[in-house]
Amino acid sequence: MVACAPAPEPEEDLSTLDHFGYALSTPLRTTNAASLVGASTSAQLLSVRIFPSVYVAGPSGQMIPNTDLVSTQVLPGANRQVIYTLSEDTVWSDGTPITCTDYLLNYKAGVMSTLFESYLPLTEQIERMSCEPGAKRFTVVFKEDAGARWRQLFSPGTVLPAHAIAEKAGLSTAALHDALQAEDRDQLEEVARIWREDFNLDSFDPALQLSSGPYRVESVGESGEVTLVANERYFGDQPVLSRLVVWPGEVDKAALAAEGAIQIADADNYDWVNRDDPMNQLRVEDLEGILTESLVLGSSGVFYGQPSRQAFTACVDQRAVAAASSAVAGRELPVVGTHVVSHFDPVARQLAGVVEPKLGVDTEQASALWGTTVRIGYQGPDERMAAMVESIRVSCEAAGITVVDASAEGSTMADLARLGTGPWGEELYLEGSLDAVLRPVDPLVEYGGVIAEDGNVAALWEAEEQAWEEARIIPLAAQPRTFAIDGDVGNVVEYTGSTGIGWNMDRWRYEAPITEEEEE
Repeated sequence: MVACAPAPEPEEDLSTLDHFGYALSTPLRTTNAASLVGASTSAQLLSVRIFPSVYVAGPSGQMIPNTDLVSTQVLPGANRQVIYTLSEDTVWSDGTPITCTDYLLNYKAGVMSTLFESYLPLTEQIERMSCEPGAKRFTVVFKEDAGARWRQLFSPGTVLPAHAIAEKAGLSTAALHDALQAEDRDQLEEVARIWREDFNLDSFDPALQLSSGPYRVESVGESGEVTLVANERYFGDQPVLSRLVVWPGEVDKAALAAEGAIQIADADNYDWVNRDDPMNQLRVEDLEGILTESLVLGSSGVFYGQPSRQAFTACVDQRAVAAASSAVAGRELPVVGTHVVSHFDPVARQLAGVVEPKLGVDTEQASALWGTTVRIGYQGPDERMAAMVESIRVSCEAAGITVVDASAEGSTMADLARLGTGPWGEELYLEGSLDAVLRPVDPLVEYGGVIAEDGNVAALWEAEEQAWEEARIIPLAAQPRTFAIDGDVGNVVEYTGSTGIGWNMDRWRYEAPITEEEEE
């Protein structure tokens, strides 16, 4: 039997406006950052401290081991092995032990990506995973020479409660474990549906939305805001703030700020901050982000063949796109041409010999797609991304390619025309409303084919050449990030990577200023 945590007493006469507010620029659609929808909407910004990772990306680029959760041991060799040992007292928020089955589900969801509609690119480097039901210890064995980026496995928001999913699917956890090991599609069909759909926040299911981190989801509000409360069963330090509200990008931030409902924001502009108001508590930091805004191309339809992807790449003027983004952002954002490393990485400069010839337009090569229409989606409405798509439309027009802003029809990688794999290994053609998605990309997790060790320039050069040859993703420009931080909030460490400023939200401190009414 599983013990249930007692429900906290509701706070009387308090709305979500009365609690510490953290506003994002992205929609809050799911807590599952490993699904196509979650990866496209940066779900890890919300779920970073709900489903924490094995390693935490720090603000200086360092990977910090999450020793509260798990310890790791690396065995070198042609096939690198990593032994993971979960802490004995690790439990989900319902009291159920965290076991290797939770991690096996992550791995198999990546392997069976068509069934689960998952996006876990680094999974393709894994040869096998050894895991016994209920065990706290498991081993990941990588393919020959692979696994250089093993610390990025089991990333924030991607390891979900297997036992809760099994129960909802009408299976025991042991039966789910066996089905995962056997990759039994019939047994896993409902499991996969629950995994990809039922962590969606518009149909919040508290029995499923458990937590292995310092925060758990308590509720979802009418405006899509998500209330996080302390997970009393968390095995590490309890969060400093016992409750906070995360606001989705589509809300009126100016109105929330006027209500005093935003203490921290991770956004792409600060137009909503009234910096002339003497009562304004928010200081603004305008930064060039680590992530690369890129076009992720579909693998079916228009872009089924590599030559068509290469032809489209040839009509995209990255410098013009970066300029268009900069004009709307109000600050200069550099063009980015590297796939496999961040533009902040010193190695990026040493890859210029690969990258520079690829930037700009080759109308003759691009004209192979003459008469073709390419539909591009993104999380909108977004004036800056619309300007980027318009820039692409203009540069591709000369090659006879019609680029359409289709953000109203689709916005995630789940909307792409793409290839899949059927039950017998056959190729499936999955229709979609989009041919490409414009989204921020983390070079360290996006390219499963990269086996080069970080810092190995020769190997990274080869990987960069391969990425341009395959032309599945077109890097464009640095992502702009704007942080607005209340002066009364402490322990905030800015980070422009995939988990944003909220990477350490459980350490934030806040002492609300005393109002005149309270003084009286």
